[in-house]
Amino acid sequence: MEREFEGKRLLILGGNPETKALVEVANSMGIKTIVSSARHGDAAKEAAWKAYDVDGMDVPGLVALARKEQVDGVLVGVADILVPAYCKVCDVLNLPCYATQEIVDVFSFKDVFKATCERYGVHGIPEYYLDAELKPEDLERIHYPVMVKPVDNGGGVGMTVCYNEEELRKGVETALAASYKKRFIVERYMQCDDMGMYYTFKDGYCSASCIYDRYASDEQKRMSRVCLGGIYPSKHLEEYFCRMHDNVVRMFENIGIRNGVLMLSAFYENGEFYVYDTGFRLQGEAPHLLMKAVHGFDQREMLVRFALTGSEGDVDIRKEDDTRLRGKWAATLWLDLKQGKIDRIEGLDELAEDKRVVANVQRLKEGDEVKKEWIGNEKQVFTRIYLVCESKEELAETLKHYQNTVKVFDDEGNDMLLRGFEVDKALGLSL
Repeated sequence: MEREFEGKRLLILGGNPETKALVEVANSMGIKTIVSSARHGDAAKEAAWKAYDVDGMDVPGLVALARKEQVDGVLVGVADILVPAYCKVCDVLNLPCYATQEIVDVFSFKDVFKATCERYGVHGIPEYYLDAELKPEDLERIHYPVMVKPVDNGGGVGMTVCYNEEELRKGVETALAASYKKRFIVERYMQCDDMGMYYTFKDGYCSASCIYDRYASDEQKRMSRVCLGGIYPSKHLEEYFCRMHDNVVRMFENIGIRNGVLMLSAFYENGEFYVYDTGFRLQGEAPHLLMKAVHGFDQREMLVRFALTGSEGDVDIRKEDDTRLRGKWAATLWLDLKQGKIDRIEGLDELAEDKRVVANVQRLKEGDEVKKEWIGNEKQVFTRIYLVCESKEELAETLKHYQNTVKVFDDEGNDMLLRGFEVDKALGLSL
């Protein structure tokens, strides 16, 4: 890669494993990366030129650090909760930022985002209006099951499926404990098709880079369903463009988004789309890895470039982006673990030799422990495998191969992997 930014200094906020890949891309561009997060041993710090233990939400501390290191740019990693701080730090230092405070106000809190969507005809999940007092008259209106979640956290953190009032009260306590603003929402628990819509913005132009179907586990009862994988493109793609896409783009334009990347998550039921989450940053599930393999451009490079120059570069997303993946089929395969300590891993060796595997992002290794509090959120993800194939039949064969080949065992020889999703059914290949 051309190292045109040799010696430039970039402060990256957040140190989780998903942010490590962003740091490595910046390193390859000749940049001196500086990672800051509250946890000393975070994975992204291993790849950085320098690392600090300043909390990614500590704006004064980050500003002081940036001035000390004389950074040329600031960029948020893969963490929703750090986007507001990223915006404020850039504002104080007068550095390029793809977000504005007005945009942050919409996307940082699920309740504000939901209300904004409704104004543009983008529907959210039906909601029950409760406050922390849990008034009897409000509780009487609820039809179970429901999902309780904090307004300002993601990745399944603080979310609980509740089937009765007792569980609801406990779920509210859990959500409030995980909420920085001490706010929660209660929604109908959706048991239907799940989707992701991933948008790229460049100089005011909005492109739907990929729309895909997401499959989640129902093996862990009363917990937020963790993702098992995604199929690209979505079987609902044409209906999405017909019914929802224009409203979404109009909303983005009026909010003022000009640059950056953004994910929408939605359920599909009986011809209607229900948006339930968003993230105005790179995603942990990393659809940008599939986009790079199919489209040819790398969103990580675009964001790094923007942080240092205020421009995402020469990429023409009107020509290079293609929601339909140029006729190819792609997938992410999430391998999620049950609680326990990893003793032995098998079946990963052949990934490096398989041309259909465009990436493998492993989060956990032998000796790591999956803790009880990780169950129901993305911390229980062992690895994500990214596949691009020429046909849906080839994709189905490849997915089933790695579902059967990769194994993870605890020290008593127990299988730690959750069951995978039904590949043939997902791809419409069932007899």
